[in-house]
Amino acid sequence: MSTGTQIHQQTDPTDNQLGQSLACSPVTDLMQQDVGDGLSEKKSIEEVLAGAELAPAQSLWTTEASGSVQLRMDELCPEQPITVHQMFTNSVQKYGKLTALASKKGNKWEKVTFLEYYHLSRMAAKGFLKLGLERFHSVAILGFNSAEWFIAAVGTVFAGGIVAGIYTTNSPDACFYVANDSRANVIVVENQKQLDKILEIKNELPHLKAIVQYSGSLKEKLPNLYSWEEFMGLGLEVSDQELDEVICSQKANQCCVLIYTSGTTGSPKGVMLSHDNITWTAHHASRAGDMQPAEISQESLVSYLPLSHIAAQIYDLWTGIQWGEQVTFAQPDALKGSLVDTLREATPTAHMGVPRVWEKIMEKIKEGISRCGYMKRKLVTWAMSVSLEANQRLTKDEKSFLFTLADSLVLQKLRAELGFSNCVKFFSGAAPIGSETLQFFLGLNIRLYEAYGMSESSGPHFMSGPKAYQFSSCGKVVPGCQYKLVNVDGDGIGEVCFWGRNVFMGFLNLEDKTKEALDEDGWLRSGDLGRVDEDGFLYITGRIKELIITAGGENIPPLPIEDAVKQELAIISNAMLIGDKRKFLSILLTLKCTTNPETTEPTDILSLEAVEFCQRLGSQSTKVSDILGGKDKLVYQSIEEGIARVNSKATSNAQRIQKWTILGKDFSIVGGELGPTMKLRRPVVLQIYHGEIESFYKD
Repeated sequence: MSTGTQIHQQTDPTDNQLGQSLACSPVTDLMQQDVGDGLSEKKSIEEVLAGAELAPAQSLWTTEASGSVQLRMDELCPEQPITVHQMFTNSVQKYGKLTALASKKGNKWEKVTFLEYYHLSRMAAKGFLKLGLERFHSVAILGFNSAEWFIAAVGTVFAGGIVAGIYTTNSPDACFYVANDSRANVIVVENQKQLDKILEIKNELPHLKAIVQYSGSLKEKLPNLYSWEEFMGLGLEVSDQELDEVICSQKANQCCVLIYTSGTTGSPKGVMLSHDNITWTAHHASRAGDMQPAEISQESLVSYLPLSHIAAQIYDLWTGIQWGEQVTFAQPDALKGSLVDTLREATPTAHMGVPRVWEKIMEKIKEGISRCGYMKRKLVTWAMSVSLEANQRLTKDEKSFLFTLADSLVLQKLRAELGFSNCVKFFSGAAPIGSETLQFFLGLNIRLYEAYGMSESSGPHFMSGPKAYQFSSCGKVVPGCQYKLVNVDGDGIGEVCFWGRNVFMGFLNLEDKTKEALDEDGWLRSGDLGRVDEDGFLYITGRIKELIITAGGENIPPLPIEDAVKQELAIISNAMLIGDKRKFLSILLTLKCTTNPETTEPTDILSLEAVEFCQRLGSQSTKVSDILGGKDKLVYQSIEEGIARVNSKATSNAQRIQKWTILGKDFSIVGGELGPTMKLRRPVVLQIYHGEIESFYKD
């Protein structure tokens, strides 16, 4: 990479135009519309824009909920802009009779077709209009993934509102921030637990008109509180014509979704996404990951990650509509252990996890293997080593007889136990994933395809997939999108910047923050550092804000060092490097332990893998507290030696870890050290463990 200002792009020769539909046709005519999948002939950008019904816009960005923006349309992404409603009607015509949503209530599966999904979304939209939802005000949704969550979200957009997801782990104060900032007219909650949070703050929300609960019966009848059944019944009082008029007024360059950032460095920011952001990204980013349209082969996936996060929302909800995918909803206790049961029943064709989820699966598999008898354990270890070697070869298609034997004899059964018997695409996103985890899954003949992007890029801007894969790379830029690296150093590393139809409208009510995020030409600054190889594969090396600048002025990205420590020491769960403005580096370590299945809090009991680590050293420790404070000299010596091995590979003395400590508790969402997608919240850790950190640097 020779320059920091060179612009890079990728085109997709197989994809021409997004389908168009008639947004304002009566619902009774839906199945009779003759909607083409593409334009009959190549049109110039000017012709496409002239034919598109867009709201007047003077700029690429806005901070007003009712604002509109110019679209980043050029010869790389000339597709006709469409609204969410247009995308859905296109899909209903092609996939109307296919199953869209599957939910397990008790022991019975309830399935909804795309045509039923569309009609239910219209009923929800009418319900919102009846409750007084105003244009460009929000419906905030607070609950675990469900058919009702999807229907409420689509219904909000149909009714001219803006969807604003709230994390289920949010405190009442954090819920208030989102609901107030987005001017929520209606809040949809899952159950009594979430309802209680809203009841605590509802009198402080000037725009709130109603609350809807979608799971469980109402404990008490309160004014403007509705059950899901009552809410859906309200729609009968609103005519199709009234709803269609609202739908007709919507333009592709107006806001329909708000994604609130997790607020690790201050108050959450409301990322405004337009209809075009959603519909264009759902079409193009998913195809970069080789997700198939249902007319070729219906994809099946399990929805369990927080829908208030862009990764799950674009992957589960909007892409599901675009390509006619079947979405099966996991149980609310999915991340407490029930996810694998849903996966076994649903047998998805594609699965997405955040790195911590993949790490937890890895830990469970390792525990299972360690419990096997000697011969079975040897067989699994052999099969995984054969698979890892085969998958790391340069010629990926050449699989040996030994590999085929190992896969059919052992690995297929292992994958089936996880619910992955039909799964051919495995994605990881929302945070960096360690090389140990990537290698472990290659040993199961599972390639984890990394996606890279931000809420502000509507999700993925770079995608890996079956046709674009390199170990530890985030893949290639999504066709139709562009990137550039700025302030490139001698190693070819610079800040990654984005351009494309997926780039957000702006931060709601935050002009200064929006101007910080976009450069003067409208390129989105990611804040991430990366390099791109000669084949166009992106490798993220760290975050500018996370970059440690020592007292001696050396710039050190923490991730590679933290990853190296975890690779060297199987007992380590989390590692966080310290050293900004300090004379030397130190590191906070946590040990692998079990979690309380009810609260998901880390316990004092070491995980099976950690216990085995101790036993190999001759240690009898079974609890974190058995080791803390130097009580277990064998474990302390082993950690010291592991860090010494990491230090021996350091490129300079400044990159060597001088001091370390083991914390009494692993990091968790409940403890605040991890965000909702289990990403490390470094500023929070610095605050919580201020005393431990300062003790490193006392003279």
